[in-house]
Amino acid sequence: MSSNQSEIGKTVLPIIDMKKVSEDREAAAKNVVDILENVGFAYVDNVDGIDYKGLWDCCQWFFNKPMEFKKKVMRKQWNPENQNLYRGYFPVVEGEPSRKEAFEFARDVPPNDTSVSPSNWFYEKSTWPEEDGDFPFKKFLQQQYEVMHETCMEILRLSAIGLGIPENAFMNLFEDKPCSTFRLLHYPPWKGEPPKNAFIENGKVLTTPEHMDSDFMTLLTPFNFGGLEIMQSDGKWAEVMKRPGSLVMNIGVTFSRMLGGRFKATRHRVIDIGVDRYSVPFFLGPRFDGDIGVNYLSMYKEGGEHHIPERFGPWLLHRMKHEQKYFEYKVLPEIDE
Repeated sequence: MSSNQSEIGKTVLPIIDMKKVSEDREAAAKNVVDILENVGFAYVDNVDGIDYKGLWDCCQWFFNKPMEFKKKVMRKQWNPENQNLYRGYFPVVEGEPSRKEAFEFARDVPPNDTSVSPSNWFYEKSTWPEEDGDFPFKKFLQQQYEVMHETCMEILRLSAIGLGIPENAFMNLFEDKPCSTFRLLHYPPWKGEPPKNAFIENGKVLTTPEHMDSDFMTLLTPFNFGGLEIMQSDGKWAEVMKRPGSLVMNIGVTFSRMLGGRFKATRHRVIDIGVDRYSVPFFLGPRFDGDIGVNYLSMYKEGGEHHIPERFGPWLLHRMKHEQKYFEYKVLPEIDE
């Protein structure tokens, strides 16, 4: 495995080939752990069931609708007539260095499940736009959610094998009510003068400031767009080379922190490329009460004496509201449990 640079300022990511997993599972597991320990980013090839054209069509179908259409599923923060706080649509907000609009949803909790507090907006029912029967927006995206989820589960099983712990060691975090989010993103190019906080070195302009994802793992469909940059081990930024027909995977702070930093959550950002840019990230999140405390591996290798249990939901809420401070999360309420 290597993060070779094909040219200055660009980087080719290592590859996780899902087709080769069945051929040599131990070798695939070793490759995954090597990638997560040293880079934290990878291309994921040959994902069974993924439909890139369909995902592209979903982006075009939704984002090309007029604002009045999108307002019907807009978060309450921007449309007080709506009740959805966390799922649905959020618009471009002028003056922010993060220039994007998005539609997002989750796997809904069964209506007869009474274990979730009504105030826990992590589990609010997904809000869907009206369809005219010509394009199966909801049905298609729900099916692709399951493809993304299972791909993440397989990468986590391989991670466990490579770490020398039981293959299903991470599965209990995701089997019941995961807090994952599937998001369609549109980055419109800047119009007029961007705000000063969007400018960075060499005259580049941001559409998403540098950050590390908070979640467990991210699977990104970048289509054939550039603009994604990652910070390399030498502290320099490099653009991820385009690889049509592949996902881009990275792990988030949750997973890295659980393993004491052994797996690498890598800083990344998105640069304005001067055209309308689209991407589709799947953010894998454990269940709200899932134990994501530090020294997780000690439960399997040292009897757990050094493991400090901690629930995912309260930890993520604190990070979203007080550490990341992105516009789409600024006004989310506290959760009364």
